[in-house]
Amino acid sequence: MKGSIPRQFIDDLLTKSNIVDVINARVKLKKAGRDYQACCPFHHEKTPSFTVSEKKQFYYCFGCGAKGNAISFLMDYDKLEFVEAVEELAASAGLEVPYEKRSNQFGNKPDVSYQTKRNLYDLMQEIASFYQAQLPLNIPAQSYLQQRGLSPEIIARFQLGYVPNVMDTVLRQFGKNREEQKKLFDLGMLSRNDRGNVYDKFRNRIMFPIRDKRGRTVAFGGVF
Repeated sequence: MKGSIPRQFIDDLLTKSNIVDVINARVKLKKAGRDYQACCPFHHEKTPSFTVSEKKQFYYCFGCGAKGNAISFLMDYDKLEFVEAVEELAASAGLEVPYEKRSNQFGNKPDVSYQTKRNLYDLMQEIASFYQAQLPLNIPAQSYLQQRGLSPEIIARFQLGYVPNVMDTVLRQFGKNREEQKKLFDLGMLSRNDRGNVYDKFRNRIMFPIRDKRGRTVAFGGVF
């Protein structure tokens, strides 16, 4: 499990990063004297009140009071957790995030929320890969995609897949114990009927992964 990020690395990362570049990649900024301005991305407005200072590496909105540095902007705008925002900023700077091992000398349980989220993202990607591997095994599904003009390159690029017409394909593959089944329920991959029977939410569908801004699979859509 990853530990904490050294404070010194965060300070160095903020020093090496340019908040103007970070924000301008997401919100179009205009030069206004020494600073930059834009309509605030965090509330609706017609007159720009969102100011970014390159000198101070800081942003502030005179309309809603939103403020912070490059990391806090990524957290608010990209909807990232703190560690995710640091990793995103480090990646754009070509840096690798170092992690310190957690000390548990007082018997405190480490915060597992971030690691849990990472595990769920990994699980969704495993399911996407599993669906993708099933597509070549189903001729009707392949024909359906070909009739709609989807080339093998497009199918591979968007990682289109197929789930068989079986009640428990994902359940058997990824839900072998209660803990794993709970994750699948949390992800919306399983359902339960009035009699308490658990079954796959998707069956006999061409599946396509729905991704967030970082390219992580967060949900699935199904057609056919």
